[in-house]
Amino acid sequence: MRPKKTRWVKCSPSERFFKPQAKYSSKLPIVLTLDEFEAVRLLDYEHLSQIQAAREMRVHRSTVSRIISAARQKIAQALVGIKPLKIEGGCCKVIRGDKNV
Repeated sequence: MRPKKTRWVKCSPSERFFKPQAKYSSKLPIVLTLDEFEAVRLLDYEHLSQIQAAREMRVHRSTVSRIISAARQKIAQALVGIKPLKIEGGCCKVIRGDKNV
C-alpha cells in the first residue's frame, strides 16, 4: 500500500470528543480523523467545492472525495447508532495562516 500524502489542516477542533446525552452502554466511540474533520469543515460548513477543498488540503480532488465520504459515513454511524464521536489522528499537518504548527 502506498503511503498517504500529508493533508494540510487549518482548523483543529477545540472539542475533540462528543457523546450523546442519552445513555449509551459504553459503546466504543466512532473515530473521525483530523483530515476527515477538515473535509467536513471545508465542504459542509464553508461550502467549498471539492476542487477548492483539495487545494486547501494540498491533495487531489479524488482524495477529498474519499475523505468526505468516509467522514459522512462515520458521522451518520455516530448519530444513528447513538455513539460517541472522537476526533483524532490522521496524516495531517495543522497550519495557522501560512505557518506550520
